[in-house]
Amino acid sequence: MHLPHPYVPPMWRESRIGFELAGLIRSGVWHGEGVADAEGQPVMLISGLFAGDQSMNFMARWLKQTGHRPCRAGIAVNVDCSQRAAERLERRLECLAEESGQKVAIVGQSRGGSFARVLAVRRPELVSGIVTLGSPLKHQLAVHPLVRASILGIGVLGTAGLDGLMRHSCLWGDCCTEYWEHFGRDFPSGVGFVSIYSRSDGIVKWKACLDPAAEHVEVRASHIGMAVNAEVYGAIAASLEGLRTAEALKAANAPRKPAQRRHLRLAA
Repeated sequence: MHLPHPYVPPMWRESRIGFELAGLIRSGVWHGEGVADAEGQPVMLISGLFAGDQSMNFMARWLKQTGHRPCRAGIAVNVDCSQRAAERLERRLECLAEESGQKVAIVGQSRGGSFARVLAVRRPELVSGIVTLGSPLKHQLAVHPLVRASILGIGVLGTAGLDGLMRHSCLWGDCCTEYWEHFGRDFPSGVGFVSIYSRSDGIVKWKACLDPAAEHVEVRASHIGMAVNAEVYGAIAASLEGLRTAEALKAANAPRKPAQRRHLRLAA
């Protein structure tokens, strides 16, 4: 993987997260205004780089109170090898689909959106669609130099043998060959794909979020604040409703299996 040209967005934009959270709590969308009852739609939440399930707590709470069935990814800190992490997420996806009896929608923030894309490519029969939040899908390292330096630093520790950390071979070696091969594949038809991005993102180059296979939705948000931003929640609600509608149409148009005739043997 080659390094993109240096990108230095004003990181001070990320200091707005407190205002974004306050705005979310006061918003109508937080209280369910304009959000259709999801009737148990399963949604897997995948956190961003250096974050874990706790960073998606507000979103999980909101999804639950609006009728969705949120499922966390089981990630304490999202810094592990991409291949290992994707394999664990795939097993979790299988369990959620089996338990719910439905295809699963995936909402992934930043690096979590990259995992969501790989899962959709690997298991399109289990995924109704994905919604990515500030995910640099066109290039994983199109991020602020400080963040990039942190990634490389984690890679040094992982290469030195610390468990649970990505290694330099995850990006430039043969460690995650299968993961990157799936990441680069064409997105499967019939699976929804919405990429939510912000031009005021203080960490990720917003143009890197514009995956050609996705529907692009622009919001006003910081990068970290996408997990607690009212405008983002409104976009997520609309995207998830669109996925439910698409699945309902598929079910309605699916050819019905002919009823099997039962041949009764009459007693003599």
